[in-house]
Amino acid sequence: MRLSERLFPVLFLGAVAAGFPTLVELAVGHHTVTIDAHIHFYAVGFTALAAATACVALSIVGARFNDTRTVLVGGAFGVMAALLALHGLATPGFIIPTMNGVIIFTGGATLPAGAALLALSSMSFSRRIGVKRLLVIEGVLLAAVLGIGISAIFDPSAVPQLPNANSTPALATLAVGLLLFGLLAMRALRTFLLTRRISDLLVTIGIIWLATSLVAALTMDYSQLGWWLGHGFELDGILVVGIPVALDLARSVQSRPLAGDIHAADLVGSEETFLGSHVRALTRLLADRDDYTEQHTRRVALRAVQVGELLGLSPSRLRALATGGLVHDIGKLSVPDSILKKPGPLDDDEYTVIKRHPEHGMKLLEGLGGFREPVLRLVRDHHERLDGKGYPRGLRSDQICLDTRIMSACDVYDALISPRVYRPAWTHNDAMALLRSEVGTAFDARCVNALEQVLAHERGETLTRPDRVFAGAVAVATSR
Repeated sequence: MRLSERLFPVLFLGAVAAGFPTLVELAVGHHTVTIDAHIHFYAVGFTALAAATACVALSIVGARFNDTRTVLVGGAFGVMAALLALHGLATPGFIIPTMNGVIIFTGGATLPAGAALLALSSMSFSRRIGVKRLLVIEGVLLAAVLGIGISAIFDPSAVPQLPNANSTPALATLAVGLLLFGLLAMRALRTFLLTRRISDLLVTIGIIWLATSLVAALTMDYSQLGWWLGHGFELDGILVVGIPVALDLARSVQSRPLAGDIHAADLVGSEETFLGSHVRALTRLLADRDDYTEQHTRRVALRAVQVGELLGLSPSRLRALATGGLVHDIGKLSVPDSILKKPGPLDDDEYTVIKRHPEHGMKLLEGLGGFREPVLRLVRDHHERLDGKGYPRGLRSDQICLDTRIMSACDVYDALISPRVYRPAWTHNDAMALLRSEVGTAFDARCVNALEQVLAHERGETLTRPDRVFAGAVAVATSR
């Protein structure tokens, strides 16, 4: 996956930040130390409070918006908070005078249990359970954990001192936990590559810090500095993950890296949040000038990114496709209303003016700045055809990238099915028949087939192929 020059430094700094705790552990983690148990009690207590705060906030917001995934994420923080509270209460010298099974078990189980529940949040089964039932399950689970844990504190002998550092159970737990955190970190990183929000990168870093603290918890003991540092990194990880979540909730936005993978379609639906205020300003400007064009660009962008996902485009290319789709007709701001809103077919001179809008759009975006070359290419080339008969440059197939081919197919389809003053809307079947008839001359077969699958899913239908086939007429039917 190619990374833009602006993205690489951010990822590099993120990698350095994510790896810093590991470097510290390797450098000084095995030093022997003697630290007062009070520090452990209060540090773990503060960590439990941070996790509990995240649990309450996520559960309330998830219930308010009927969002089961957010509730499940809240449950994950709740379980971690409960286990951390037990871990702190079991500190030797407070309620229990000596080292005990409760502190060892909770120390090893907190992060794997939280990671498992966070991983479950990406699965669709939670939607079938429902928010109310999920909240009840969350409450029962927390009560059970606290009840069993508190009972064990008063009878420490009931809990075996497992998993001991570097024992087979500890290493097995570590392997499972690292696998889960690895999956969560990959999901959060993919979210960042789509959204380019620093907060989403922070979530990725926080997850890696939690994984680092898990290594310390299961491979070291309290006599080693790394064990104590691991507790600090656990608190830092929860805060670094929790703060972006809190910021999202303050804006009534779902925390996407934790609650489940973001899709490219979400970029189109919330362009100001994920693509930036400059993109939103342009879509508003286009809507003020011509509402039809703005709605058309939004539909094209939505279907284009869905086709792109189906064809396996990278997050970086999907982001460019979302942005390019939303602004691909921005050059029409330079077209006079007498042509853009003419209640009838265009004459040759008027059509010549319309054909200049891709280049006008590219020049406008270049002048504004902040738009990457792939976006500029989509704006300029979305009316090109594989046979070289498109405009404005008359490119041929080997000069047109896959992203532009996707945009072209989606653009023509939406133009055909939209009603215009000078012609009625085409039916879905007729529009798809035209696209299929011009595969190889105007359109890429992969893009047309993928678009057909996206539309079948959109319409809730089984994919069928109508018998009626049209040829030509693309230029006339989609001139505006």
